[in-house]
Amino acid sequence: MYEELTRILPVHTLRFNEPMSNHTSFKIGGPADIVVLPESIGDIQKVLFFAREKGIPLFIMGFGSNLLVRDKGVRGIVIKIGNCLNDFKVEDNEIYAEAGIRLSYLAKKAAENSLSGLEFAEGIPGSLGGAVFMNAGAYGGEMKDILKEVHAVSPDGEMKTFLKNEMRLSYRYSIFQDNGYIILGAKMQLKKGNKEQILVCMREFAARRREKQPLNMPSAGSIFKRPEGYYVGPMLEKLGLKGYRIGGAEVSDKHAGFIVNAGGATCEDVLQLIDYIKSKVREVYNVELEPEIKIIGEE
Repeated sequence: MYEELTRILPVHTLRFNEPMSNHTSFKIGGPADIVVLPESIGDIQKVLFFAREKGIPLFIMGFGSNLLVRDKGVRGIVIKIGNCLNDFKVEDNEIYAEAGIRLSYLAKKAAENSLSGLEFAEGIPGSLGGAVFMNAGAYGGEMKDILKEVHAVSPDGEMKTFLKNEMRLSYRYSIFQDNGYIILGAKMQLKKGNKEQILVCMREFAARRREKQPLNMPSAGSIFKRPEGYYVGPMLEKLGLKGYRIGGAEVSDKHAGFIVNAGGATCEDVLQLIDYIKSKVREVYNVELEPEIKIIGEE
């Protein structure tokens, strides 16, 4: 495959037998057979055609901030869109941005243009594409509040524009989790606001993150979706799980809703800790926790 791929893509965009721990905020994950760092939509389409023709499994990622990769790694091709496709354009109250741009960077650019609606994204480490994919949100705001349309490409290379009412947006869900389309960019409808007020709001959110979240340790953000009628962090804190550790994986002593890599954690450590937490919550609260992070790789 090496020779064939180097004929259609620049060599510097290809990584073979690449440790996924280099590409996830958890700093965990075995090797992927091939990681592609595309420089254009054309590169992505070439990889899609190649993978389809050869019957090779394909996985798309942004910055890996909500991702847990198994210790045996990933078979097939991983396309990492984070760090590429990062252009954006502001027109009146709308922003069009490509999928690889950091959401937090985009929030700052919206503020610079006195546009309100993206304040909640201050400090969210993922890409715009990842945020659309999971309908990311925080502090009372989420992507579905501002999305107008999304440009995506099918596994067959067909380009399509999805309007908001076609995306089936709900809590931590979008249609892109099921339809196989790769998000290339999104148009967001924002509102004119007072620049200083927007920045004050974002600074407050940033301070709350620093105060309450373990930003100094590798993690994948909130591990579990919020069950109806509960907040995960307080639930786990009441169960005495803060600081509970399996191998190098530890329930954060700063925010119990986070699992952190306290040093040398493996995916298996994290999975065992997730199972332990779920069993304790089931036993005491009769609630079934569902992971918010995406878990991929060879079992």
